[in-house]
Amino acid sequence: MVVDHSGSNSPDTKFNNGRVKNQETIDLKIKSGTLDRYEKKLDAVENGSFPPTKEVADFEQAIELTGYGKFHYLLLVVCGFVSTSEEMDVICMSFILPSAQCDLKLNTSSKGWLNSIIFIGMMAGAYIWGSLADALGRRKVLIVISFMNALCIVASTFAQSYGVFMFFRFLNGAALGGSGPVIWSYFAEFQPKNKRGSMLSSMAAFWTLGNLFVASLAWIIIPQDIGYRSPTFLYNSWRIFLAICSIPSVLVAVFLFFLPESPKFLLTRNDHKKALEVFKQIYATNTGNDPEMYPVKSLVTKSNAIEHDTKKTTSFKSMTEEVAHNTKMIFMQPILKYTWISIVINLSFHIGYYGLMMWFPELFNRFDEYARAHNGSEQALVCEVTEFVVKTGSHSHVDLCSDKIESGVFLESFITVAAAIPSNVFAVLGMDTLGRKFFLVFSTMASGICAVGLSLITSKRQNLIVSAIFSSAISCGNAALDCLITEIFPTNLRATGMAISMVAARLGGIIGNIVIAALLDLYCPLPTYIVAVLLIGGGLLCLLLPNTTREPLT
Repeated sequence: MVVDHSGSNSPDTKFNNGRVKNQETIDLKIKSGTLDRYEKKLDAVENGSFPPTKEVADFEQAIELTGYGKFHYLLLVVCGFVSTSEEMDVICMSFILPSAQCDLKLNTSSKGWLNSIIFIGMMAGAYIWGSLADALGRRKVLIVISFMNALCIVASTFAQSYGVFMFFRFLNGAALGGSGPVIWSYFAEFQPKNKRGSMLSSMAAFWTLGNLFVASLAWIIIPQDIGYRSPTFLYNSWRIFLAICSIPSVLVAVFLFFLPESPKFLLTRNDHKKALEVFKQIYATNTGNDPEMYPVKSLVTKSNAIEHDTKKTTSFKSMTEEVAHNTKMIFMQPILKYTWISIVINLSFHIGYYGLMMWFPELFNRFDEYARAHNGSEQALVCEVTEFVVKTGSHSHVDLCSDKIESGVFLESFITVAAAIPSNVFAVLGMDTLGRKFFLVFSTMASGICAVGLSLITSKRQNLIVSAIFSSAISCGNAALDCLITEIFPTNLRATGMAISMVAARLGGIIGNIVIAALLDLYCPLPTYIVAVLLIGGGLLCLLLPNTTREPLT
């Protein structure tokens, strides 16, 4: 900036761009070291990049005025890795089962319960953590959950018996159960309405990333003959694989320390001062401008917002009362209808999702065993393959147990989860245009047809193709379901509503795994038809929910 002192001793000094300012003010700014910031603000006003003045704003206006940039993409990475770590912890068991069957003396039934125990823990954890997040805040709860989750995973790797391993998997689930409802609420409450669908879909894509990480690690580590063996203690490759799966939980817990609390949550607590500071922080990160250049000076809540006592929750009694109050409100009009629909959709969808997805590596291994026993030349239906493995193969007697898994099994699993990448990209690009309901209905119809197709396959290749299509189709439906359920609940009840929906989802995971395990060996192919009916029926039920695409968060 060039100052023209010529022709006047007046305190008013003309700048080369025509602006007039007091020289004493400028001298003071130079002395205090704020001239650069002052010039930056003047330049921003002049070139139009400084946001329009809006002294008072509600949440949607305030978040729009922060701009959209680095902060939101950093938030996406951190929150996305919370979803990644959650999916890794859930789906890793499907890769462990074929390898751990000898160490832990597993049959098909015990494998089903081992798949399910984490969901039982998640049912308990989802409600508790989700309710606490509505009472104490999203960020604090997420940090505790992430550290607790990593600790439980590492502890489970040292378990030498089925019972002890089940116990730690339950604790792992109890910690993990809160991450889903809380992280979706936390992330959604930083998003403007025109970006929310695509960004929530982007975060859902991190589930696929979690599947890819798990499949890659399993492919690299589990077939290796590594670890420690003694007469009383075993720490082999699948345990090392499981320990490595805990790393993302530790990382996200550390990253969350550097992120702010949800401004939407703070507004529901009437903490407008802290909410405004968060908006300033987001604005500064996105634009590179000084936080004080943020145009909003005060915040308001919508007239229909449910107000909270401004006093912070300081006692266990008051916190418990608020948790009970939030739960009661979820099951009262006008929210009751949405609560029940979200419960039914999550239950039916996840019976299909986890009921089949977590058994794909097991099915790949069974087809591989059948092919080896028949010199790779004989084709058979999945039910015939299962009958062979159970009656005369590796599941027929404990002495025939083998934990040697061919690397091709892990390659097929990797291809299956990688098939979800294109559909995730499609969901990200189309979620805010085609809408949540389109993706959910399309996904459930397509995956339901694939479930029926699994009963008709006669070879490893056909099994791989149908499994990959199922994985791709159901993945974009999972993204749409997460978006839709996140948006239908009001902010002050969002984490609680999500938690109750997640309880239903985990119950679906439990039923899916136990039913699949029980029926796969006894009444094959009935499980595939059950999955198909539930997926298609649940998908169509979403048509009864309101359209939330590009609508403000309530």
